[in-house]
Amino acid sequence: MSKKKLFRVEEHETIADCLNRMKEEGYLPVRRMEKPVFEERKEDGEIIHVPIGSEIVFEGKIVT
Repeated sequence: MSKKKLFRVEEHETIADCLNRMKEEGYLPVRRMEKPVFEERKEDGEIIHVPIGSEIVFEGKIVT
């Protein structure tokens, strides 16, 4: 088992659900990362990036 693992909050999952999943696997959250998710759209012959949400990822450290 690795000492660190990334846990992504899935589409139909709450942050609490993700943290519980981490705990069940024996990991403790040490860092939260959040990044925007964009969608490409064409408007007036130009491609623009429209924010449609965000992706939350927790870094977990194994509990010893």
